[in-house]
Amino acid sequence: MGRILLFNKPYGVICQFSRDGIHPALADYIALPGFYPAGRLDTDSEGLLVLTDDGQLQHRITDPKHKLPKTYWVQVEGVPDEAALEQLRVGVKLPEFTTQPAEARMMGEPANLWPRDPPIRSRKNIPTSWIELTISEGKNRQVRRMTAAVGLPTLRLIRYRIGGWTLKGLEQGKWLIKLS
Repeated sequence: MGRILLFNKPYGVICQFSRDGIHPALADYIALPGFYPAGRLDTDSEGLLVLTDDGQLQHRITDPKHKLPKTYWVQVEGVPDEAALEQLRVGVKLPEFTTQPAEARMMGEPANLWPRDPPIRSRKNIPTSWIELTISEGKNRQVRRMTAAVGLPTLRLIRYRIGGWTLKGLEQGKWLIKLS
């Protein structure tokens, strides 16, 4: 039986153990041998990263045919109207593909949210809002591209859930182990 390591990845950390000389790496936070990321999270995104010491489990988590839903908390520039949310729900046409339908809803700023370092840019005359977005695919920078396509540029992106695993109770930069 494999083990699962849940990590709350801070902004700016790369999703690999080897250092690139520019960014902090997983090795700066996790000193356990034999764990490998099951998927990626962009350097400028935060939140849940699942790692495992079981190659078959790693494949099952990352294989698109299993379509593990991933839920993101997205701070966007502007305030979405129902038409923008509906466009996210039915699928967004991007240059290379149309996204699969997503779950999208407005939400308040997440409770007990850690400050981001560096802070997001804010503009005095443009409001920001939060969207909870759940997708079942994970193409490169997909959430950012989806929100931009509906006129809501992403300012902050936090992955909260992958399948049944969540960030609940997991402080930024911390990890915990679960049996699979």
